[in-house]
Amino acid sequence: MPSGVSLQQVHILFDHSNPFLLAHGGLQIQIEQTRAALLEAGAHVDYLRWWDPGQTADLIHFFGRPHPSYIEQAHEKGLPVVFSELLGGTGSRSAPALAAQRIFIRIARGLLPDTLTARMAWTSYSKADAVVALTAWEQELMRDLFSAPDGRVHVVPNGVEPVFFEEPHPPTSRARHLICTATITERKRVLELAEAAVLAGVPVRFYGKPYSLEHPYFRRFEERVRSSGGLLEYGGGIPDRLQLAREYRGAAGFVLLSAMESQSLSALEAAACGCPLLLSDLPWARSSFGGHASYVPLESPAVTAGHLRLFFNAVETAPRPPRVLSWRDVAGQLLDIYSEAVTARRARGGVS
Repeated sequence: MPSGVSLQQVHILFDHSNPFLLAHGGLQIQIEQTRAALLEAGAHVDYLRWWDPGQTADLIHFFGRPHPSYIEQAHEKGLPVVFSELLGGTGSRSAPALAAQRIFIRIARGLLPDTLTARMAWTSYSKADAVVALTAWEQELMRDLFSAPDGRVHVVPNGVEPVFFEEPHPPTSRARHLICTATITERKRVLELAEAAVLAGVPVRFYGKPYSLEHPYFRRFEERVRSSGGLLEYGGGIPDRLQLAREYRGAAGFVLLSAMESQSLSALEAAACGCPLLLSDLPWARSSFGGHASYVPLESPAVTAGHLRLFFNAVETAPRPPRVLSWRDVAGQLLDIYSEAVTARRARGGVS
């Protein structure tokens, strides 16, 4: 860690605005695994208790985009604020749409009163002590769209748990099916993948939970699996991480055709298990995996079927996935960022 502050001197609070009980997913895993790795590294990490005025801290790490007044109030208490925001939706927009958004933001910030633009929290990027992006693509968006200062945006990818790095004993042979692990929701396009797989005659095994068992999208997905004549399988969620690692290692390849992502934890887990990747051709995927994955444009199931069949038939020669970080690696990078933020804030006397 940088000189000036040791990790034993830094008490970190994690904060987030969306309760886990309302929506599960990758962000929950990111928060929980990051905290576990930091604790293992010897850091002091608690969840911010909004009802506790006596809680103490040296730094707040907010997951999401905090309101500018949140950062200002923390600074008044001498607390630096680091935040991590997922820009999956923004990062999946077309170049013309991003250009239009950039123009709109600049016009709005120049013409509208601060009381109106504050709701969008655009200035939080310049007020925060540090901002964490998952990919170089999101770092670019933060600087270009939201005027985040160059030196404050750090790229720290998601990590992977140790179980996904461990080699199976004895080695398993890969079966002739693909695997998809994702929340069963429109954004992940699992129904569209199922339809493409049937058209292509490619077996796919799906794992993941819906946000609601009664959601029409999930019902249509279940019906597509049932009517596939055994070509498709759905195994629900897999809470056992060792079993999930075995599923990745046993599959011929991993496929995720989501419409938007920040950085897929499932894809990273599959990569750690040596599973060839077939991903939607979006900037997050290219930024994360480069030439170590295969890509499919966002098209109809009929068009996707051809790409899926090609990948499946030639999976032995598909690009090999790259090395990915462990959560311990992630914790080490974050501790450096925290230390720099605390040191700089203390040098300024805790005031912006």
